[in-house]
Amino acid sequence: MSELGLNTVSFAGRAASSPQFKATYAEGMGLVEETAAYLDGPGRAAAKVLPRMASVLYAAESMRLTTRLMQMASWLLLQRAVNNGEMSRDQVLAEKSKVRLDGFNVDKNAPGWNDLPEAFRELIERSLRLQNRIALLDREIYRPNEAAIMPDNENSVQAQLNLLRTAFGLN
Repeated sequence: MSELGLNTVSFAGRAASSPQFKATYAEGMGLVEETAAYLDGPGRAAAKVLPRMASVLYAAESMRLTTRLMQMASWLLLQRAVNNGEMSRDQVLAEKSKVRLDGFNVDKNAPGWNDLPEAFRELIERSLRLQNRIALLDREIYRPNEAAIMPDNENSVQAQLNLLRTAFGLN
């Protein structure tokens, strides 16, 4: 590795245009469709018979879930656009600043949480796991170049292994 760390391979950047990204993209878009179908069908019916506290929580969590999924879908579409050459990296960076991949946390100790339909809670869990993976990938792909330069005391091999784990969701 050179003194400036400029010959470090960006595994995250390569992973963003790899078959693994395509799988993440398909998973994300599939989760959006699955959630929409659930909320419009079985979820709507299940919500009508929930106790009051769970009903209020269901309404709040369904909004958070939908917002979380739309933010992830936006990021995935932007990444696909840059991968396909439809947008420049600078254009994506400008648009990406509008996307939130953090927040929208869930309080599983909230009153009524255990009364929520199991299928709904599972959709929430899956969306949170996917959000974490996308947020990690986003940080690795779009971090400032200065952050990519490792201090002399950091193990460069371990850092690259960590990038691989992040890029391919191996935690």
